[in-house]
Formats: sequence, structure tokens, C-alpha cells
Amino acid sequence: MSEDQKRKLETQLWGIANLLRGKISADDYRDYILGFIFYKYLSEKQYLYATQLLLGEEVTDYKEVTDTETLEAIREESLLKLGYFLQPKELFSELAKKGNSDTESESNYIIEDLQAVMNHIEQSTMGTESEEDFNALFEDLDLTSTKIGRTVGARNEVIVKILNHLDKIDFKLEDIDADVLGDAYEYLIAKFAAGAGKSAGEFYTPQQVSKILAKIVTTGKTKLKSVYDPTCGSGSLLLRVAREVEDVGEFYGQELNRTTYNLARMNMILHDIHFREFSIEQEDTLENPQHLEKRFEAVVANPPFSAHWKSDKNPLNSTDERFSQYGRLAPKTKADYAFITHMIHQLADNGIMATVVPHGVLYRGAAEGVIRKYLIKELNYLDAVIGLPVNIFYGTSIPTCILVFKKCREVDDNIVFIDASGEDHYFKNGNQNELRDEDVEEIINTYRTRETKEKYSYVATLNEIDENDYNLNIPRYVDTFEEEEDIVLNEVTERLINYDNDLEDVNSEIISFCNDLGIIPPFKVEEDGE
Repeated sequence: MSEDQKRKLETQLWGIANLLRGKISADDYRDYILGFIFYKYLSEKQYLYATQLLLGEEVTDYKEVTDTETLEAIREESLLKLGYFLQPKELFSELAKKGNSDTESESNYIIEDLQAVMNHIEQSTMGTESEEDFNALFEDLDLTSTKIGRTVGARNEVIVKILNHLDKIDFKLEDIDADVLGDAYEYLIAKFAAGAGKSAGEFYTPQQVSKILAKIVTTGKTKLKSVYDPTCGSGSLLLRVAREVEDVGEFYGQELNRTTYNLARMNMILHDIHFREFSIEQEDTLENPQHLEKRFEAVVANPPFSAHWKSDKNPLNSTDERFSQYGRLAPKTKADYAFITHMIHQLADNGIMATVVPHGVLYRGAAEGVIRKYLIKELNYLDAVIGLPVNIFYGTSIPTCILVFKKCREVDDNIVFIDASGEDHYFKNGNQNELRDEDVEEIINTYRTRETKEKYSYVATLNEIDENDYNLNIPRYVDTFEEEEDIVLNEVTERLINYDNDLEDVNSEIISFCNDLGIIPPFKVEEDGE
């Protein structure tokens, strides 16, 4: 599929999203639109796979299969390959067709049928390997909600309209790379994030920031055994990492928000990640980690900035091996270092970890200062500090940075600091600042080559870090000060005299015009001799 076709698909899908725009909140119509797109994807995937299984049979079109033995055989194979099963009558196109028929003999009412199909998708996985990945996956698609219509008829009309528009779009799953539809899906997620305000950061990391994190953790690697995101949102960061290498063996993630957790699982499946290759869990990562026994070759994250956590209310935290060695717990109102040390605990010895944090993490004292010093002086895990432009994340304008950690650093006597926050290193797109591809590449190249560049980067020795009392504030290391030009006072005085003479000439002209018109000038006219 060409880039033009890809853009066309994105435009078509966003056009369908706009059917609900202005009628219900962005968060709500996001769930409906993305949910219906996902259902269509599952349906087309099922149809293609079943048709493939029917090659050589009498009936080769899955929609025409009625034989129970044949359906049972397709069901068994589908659960192994796809992880779910849809009967011919449950296919997206069949429901869309019913929605379009409104005659005396047949009603176009499909809400109950649609709900039954979504329930059956989940039920078909019960007792199988994929059960956890499909459990309650459609729970945010409330077809009885008055948000999409005050009456049953009104709700049905909206749903029929969306399904009808979607049915006209050919996803071309047999012809295109899996990432094409996945890209279009993520394009929609990004568009929804742009309009979601403060809540956007809960489920989406801007694409260019994701690219930086992904390129960093795949440095020097062509394959990864595993990648992990403890606050995975919609899963975009995990999927971005996969683009930077030939293969990722397993994807692991954890997400607290239930709706976002469902979105992450849908995103994985829609990117054709097999259900055996990912494990996304819904729990509080700090209080109830789900993959604690695992160690990961790549760790990426964009945790909630300075979140509250139950550091002092859970007595186990002081003995938890994720936190105990540092001597202090992260403050209960600032969980940044709790997330950092949690990720370090799960980082493999040969792994790289990159996480987005607020700038306060670089210099705040008290418990955070103790933890920061231990990470650098005792463990020597910190590899790089990268400052990002302000206002680059949806929903917040606070300055942020990326911290990079390695347990086995190739260059273990210094830390590279990069200041990519200057106006020359991003562009403005409406209210948001965005990184360009060349900005991303400069960051990555500077990190990998570890070179000092005037007003952009600095390679600081550990002795220098110690002399700064382990304060990592970027301006301490990267000098971006611009000297102002010297002001020649005589030249300023001369310009002021010229301005005064010019003003006198203008005033004389105004007085002349006023005299001709017989009106009083709009300012006091000094008499001769005054």
C-alpha cells in the first residue's frame, strides 16, 4: 500500500470518527469508533482465515457455510491461530447489511445482535490460551448508553450509520503489511489525544518521543527477546520499539486505567501481535506488579508525572527489593523514583531502559536526592540525560527529559547530557511543540556517539557529577547562554534624536492639515517662544 493509500485510509477513518464529534465527549466517541474498527478488523481476519481453510471444499465462501462440522473445524483452528472465533452470521459485513435493510419483512434494529456478537467473541476464548487477552475487551462499548442517543431508535441509527460507513472501507488485510492498518489506528489514537486535553497523557506518548525512546533502547541490537512498559497506556511505545528491530520475542505491559488497558490489548491484536507474544495486565504497577519475576532486554516508559503513591501506607515497601536498597522511599506525592527503581529492578543485565520524567527528578533533594546519588555513585547505572522541548506532551506544558539507564555500561566513567529544548530543535504546530525527524536523529546520534557539541551536549565525568553534588540539572553541564551584543550608548542617543526630529516633522504636517480643515490639532501646540 502506498503512502497516499495509507493517508486515504487515515482520512476515511477520521471522517467516520467525526460522525460523533460534537455530539458526545472525545473520550466516549473514541471508545465507540476504535471499538467498531477493531470489531471490523477481527471480522475481516476471521473471514480471510476461514476462506483459506475452505480451499478445495465444496463451499469456499465462509459466509455461505452452514454445515456444523465444518464450522466446528474452523472454530478449533481459529482459536489456535487467531485466538477467537466468529460465525458467518456474526461477521461485520453481515450486521452492516442488516442495518441497511429497513423493510416490512425485516427490521434494521441491530443493537442486540451487535451486543451478542461482542459477547460471543469473548465467550469463544473461554478456556483457551487467549482468554485473558480477550476478556471484557469490549466492555467500554456500551450500546445502551444515552450518550449516543436518548432512545433505542436514536442509538440504533447512530450505530447503523457508523457501521455502514466503516463497511465501505476495504482494510485490504490480504494485501497490506499489518502495520498499515495499525498505523491508521494509532493515527486515530493520536488525533483523539490531541483533543482530549489533560487526560491525553494517560493513553498516548507523542510519536516522535516514542521514536527517541525506541531508538535508544534498541541501540546496538537487531533483535530483542522482550520489551516492557510498566505504564503502557495504549501500547504505542511497545509497538514503536518493534519497528526499530527485526524481531521482538515478547511484549509486556501494565496499565492502571481499565479503558486504556482495553485499548492497549486491541492495539496489540490490530498490529498482528499474536496473543501468545504479549502480556498486558491491568493493575497498579507500584502496588501490585504483574511481571515481577521477569527481566527485560528493553524497558520504555512515560509514567504519570509526580504521581501520588502509597509509599508510607504500605509497610512492605521498605523491604521491597525494588526500593529497599536505596535507603529512602520516593515521596508519597512524587512517585517518579519509585517508577524508575521499579524499572531498573526488571531491567536485564544486557538491557537498556529509557523513561520520560519531569525535570524535578534531576535536582530535587531529600529522599529523591539520596536515591539519585545511589543510582549514580553506587550503581553507576545512569547513562544519559536528554532535555526535551516544553509543551511537547498533550495535556501538560511542563519541561520534561529522558533518562537512560544501563546495568552494564560500555562507557562507565561519564554521563552524556543533551539539551534539545532550544527553539532550533523543534517546531510549533498550533499549541503544541513537535520534534522533526532531523531533531530526533540529532538526539540519537549524539547519544550514540557521546560527543560534546557547543550549546547542545556535554559529556560529564562522574567526578564532575560528584562536584555538583549529584544535581543533574542540565544547564549545569550544557551551557546554552547566548551573549548579548554590546550596546553603544552614543548610537542609541543619536537614534533617539533622529526619532525626535522625525516626530516634529510629522506633527508639523498634522498641524497644517488641521489648519486647512479649520479644526483644533489633537495635541497641544507650543507657541513661538515657549
